[in-house]
Amino acid sequence: MIKLNNIFVKFGDFEALRDINVHVKEGQFYTFLGPSGCGKTTTLRTITGFIEPSSGSVFMAGNDITHVPIEKRNIGIVFQSYALFPTMTVYDNIAFGLKIKKLNKSEIDKRVREIAAKVDLSSEQLEKAVSQLSGGQQQRVAIARALVTGPAIICMDEPLSNLDAKLRVQLRNELKKMQREFGITTIYVTHDQEEALTLSDCIAVFNKGVIEQIGTPNDIYNHSKTEFVANFIGDINKLESAITSQIGLNDKQNHFIRLERIHVLRESALSESGGFEGVIESQEYYGLYIKYYIRVCNQVLKVIEKNDGVKIYNPGEKVSIVIKPEDIMSYPKE
Repeated sequence: MIKLNNIFVKFGDFEALRDINVHVKEGQFYTFLGPSGCGKTTTLRTITGFIEPSSGSVFMAGNDITHVPIEKRNIGIVFQSYALFPTMTVYDNIAFGLKIKKLNKSEIDKRVREIAAKVDLSSEQLEKAVSQLSGGQQQRVAIARALVTGPAIICMDEPLSNLDAKLRVQLRNELKKMQREFGITTIYVTHDQEEALTLSDCIAVFNKGVIEQIGTPNDIYNHSKTEFVANFIGDINKLESAITSQIGLNDKQNHFIRLERIHVLRESALSESGGFEGVIESQEYYGLYIKYYIRVCNQVLKVIEKNDGVKIYNPGEKVSIVIKPEDIMSYPKE
């Protein structure tokens, strides 16, 4: 559907993107993930036509659109700020693109009301000014406006970042549901790892203008290709030499393990587990799980254990820690 071949983008002497290669398949929810300034939004703007690459090509459905104007790319865009017209009604905001296309009034009305119903905007809300709506409702208006013209692709640049945490989770679920119902190819930009993991079919992790890894959420999380990806995606422990030497790991590499991959047992089980002695320093209770901070071999490991309401360890309690070599991710030292 969308292919980026060897994309380079320069702003003066600054190289914003270096050799970007991406293939977004039809119907996919494809996420560009990374910290601020890593190149993900620049890549999105290259796809939509706001930025022309210094070299490389952008293809859409097999056609080279590298130099095609923005308005002729048939791509819907949802900006971080939504870019709505605050004094206009919701109806007129959604209808804006259709009026530019000079559709007749009845066709515009039909399309606006159909798309509004699909994103849960009522007839009453259509008559309100955008400024009268909540942040979540404004986000729906922005999505409706992007979809109403029937684009082949929709691009979203951090559309949930201006919302509070609870609403962000709620709309995240609705966003994925809408995308599945519409079946529209979606390219999504975010710095939020949890958002990327829950929404995406495929994720490209950006760092300093290059892509570190492309893969499914499971690939990115459980089989991180680089040390940057391992550290950026979710929480992780870096194992110190006191632990790695006992496991027999290569000292020319850095070794990491996810919190949920470490197993905690009562001290009495130490001899049969072949693990390490540890002491619970503190705990954080989250309901579904408990996060423990456990001192092992002079380092503190973070561990997540499912909360069964029975096996709960208290600060000061001695425990056994089991680390399986196959659960460790290792990377060359710089």
